[in-house]
Amino acid sequence: MTTRRALAALIVPVAALVGCNSSDSGLEGPPHSGIEAGYPDSSSADAAADGTSAFLSPLPAVADPGPGGFLITTSGEKLALSGYPFTPGASQAADPALVDGWEIKFDAVIVTLDHITLSESPNTSPTDQSITGKQVAHLEGPFAVDLHKGGPLPGKGGEGERAVAIGAIASQNDNGGSSFDPELPYALGFDSVVASPKAWNVNLDAQGLVDYQDAIANGWSTMLIGTATYKGPEPAADSEFSKLPTTVHFRFGFPIPTSYVNCQNPENGTGFTNEEYGRGVRSKANASTIVQLTVHTDHLFWEKLSHEQPMHFDQIACAYVGIEAPIATLPDMDSLDFSGFYCKDGHPLPPRSLVSDYAPVAGQILYFDPNGVSGLPKYKDYLMYSVSTQGHLNSDGLCAVRRHYPSPP
Repeated sequence: MTTRRALAALIVPVAALVGCNSSDSGLEGPPHSGIEAGYPDSSSADAAADGTSAFLSPLPAVADPGPGGFLITTSGEKLALSGYPFTPGASQAADPALVDGWEIKFDAVIVTLDHITLSESPNTSPTDQSITGKQVAHLEGPFAVDLHKGGPLPGKGGEGERAVAIGAIASQNDNGGSSFDPELPYALGFDSVVASPKAWNVNLDAQGLVDYQDAIANGWSTMLIGTATYKGPEPAADSEFSKLPTTVHFRFGFPIPTSYVNCQNPENGTGFTNEEYGRGVRSKANASTIVQLTVHTDHLFWEKLSHEQPMHFDQIACAYVGIEAPIATLPDMDSLDFSGFYCKDGHPLPPRSLVSDYAPVAGQILYFDPNGVSGLPKYKDYLMYSVSTQGHLNSDGLCAVRRHYPSPP
């Protein structure tokens, strides 16, 4: 039995079957090689609910929409494919590496994406990114994707990155079928939704389908499955670090449905004050425009609720001191206080740096910074909030975030 399959067998679903009911009546499916595919019907969803018969219709090949249209792809970038290596002399910025010496390898990064929209006037409010004009086009799913598997297309983030197409938008299907105006930007938005038996299977293999059943049963929108292995120097025998397990399997499921609204686009150059890039996407008169819905995996490890922060794993391993062959899960993180991490044995966890470009926060105990966000009582809540900001456009374009689960704004 593989490690990943063993993890799935050991984690018992804790919630009733949850489906995401897409409003699919009268909506167009994505164009697939000239075939307009319908949605899995309600009888298929009902049959899948008990684990039998139809479950996740395979997504047919996606056709390029041609000039003036948008080809919608998704990627977890190179880090979802190869993880986070750690070697002596590593740098958190250049590699990137976790600052405390842990190597991360993913077995699966499973997300469910839906409700891709294009709207007029992304620049309506320079101070409120969430405000746009009217919606003029949409692509409905939901789409179940394992970003660790990648796809056949080059990603937007550079060499070694892979993406997979999930659909296309050829015209303004919410605005009378008009063509897109190449002279105008359109606000791009998309949702991360709860796993559903009605989702299109973009690239899940047999084990991915087993994992996805788990996501449906627990109401998860994101799953991160893999192994963390300590690769730093051997710690002092009397230190708290010597008590940490050196291998931690993890199976994190997040019930964090979220909308990513009016995303910034790195292809647009400089944006408004306090925004790194300009908003929106543009069509082209002579070719299709590739739009990549990007999901970042580093948010799971951040020490602060802000963009591009140092990454740690000690605090997760800390919850499993004295446990043989631990499997880290989100509910276990409810035992940790991120304002000062204490391990399972009751001892404080000191900060440490095993990279060349990170200085630990001064003090005797590691803590994480909520950056002004209140109402996050435990590390579990911190993690949910941090991972809910994972959605981006074209690699690094930040979006306005609307959370659809109980959380601070």
